[in-house]
This record gives sequence, C-alpha cells and structure tokens, in this order.
Amino acid sequence: MARSRFSEGSGPSQRQLRVGELIRRTLSDVLNRGDIHDPELNALSITVSEVRASPDLKIATAYVLPLGGGHRTEAIAALKRNKHELRRAVSREMTLKYAPDLRFLIDDTFDRMDRTRELFARDEVRRDLNTGDAEE
Repeated sequence: MARSRFSEGSGPSQRQLRVGELIRRTLSDVLNRGDIHDPELNALSITVSEVRASPDLKIATAYVLPLGGGHRTEAIAALKRNKHELRRAVSREMTLKYAPDLRFLIDDTFDRMDRTRELFARDEVRRDLNTGDAEE
C-alpha cells in the first residue's frame, strides 16, 4: 500500500515550518509589546520557543516558557484565557487564509537538557563512557 507524504513518521513540510516560525515571531512580538489587555499576562515575560503548525495549518501549538521557568501554570492559564485575542492579533499581522486555533504547552526542552546533564555527571555513567574510550 502506498504511503502518503503526510503519513505518520514524515516530518513537517516546509510550509508548516515557515508558517510556524511566522506565528512564533508574531506571538513573541505581541507578547513583548503588551498588546493584550490582560495585566496578569503582561506582567509575565514569556518566551515562545517554537510553534508547530498542523498539516492543514488550522491548529498551531506554541511551546512557551516564562522567564526563569517559574509561574508555568499561571502563564498557560493566562495564555489560554487570552487565546481569542492572541488569535486575532496573529491573524491581523499575518496573511493566512484562516487564523489557526492556538494551543499552548510548556516547553520542557531545558528540563530534558538538565536531566541529560545530570545523567552524564553521574559517576557510573562517566566511568562507562571512559571505559568505552579505552577499549577503542
């Protein structure tokens, strides 16, 4: 059976990547300028690290992290509360046929990097890594 290019396992298309990056920049600008009329949201400094667009470009998932990594639940709650206003701001700044539905998730990339560093710092892991170098 032939597999479509959008089947599971294939990566995002160039269009998805381009639209995701445009939405990321637009969201970052809107949040930095404080264009949203929510004092709680404007009090937080939120980094938008990545936006992934669905193949049909109707859903955009933004991976965000508040400055310093704290207040994660408050940040997600504030973003979800202002989702419609953020969507309007994105559609105003971009020229897409449809304004994508925005979803917000915490970016856990830095947490995973910290866990990886901790693993590599463990004595038994360092010992195993050094043993592998000696055998070559």
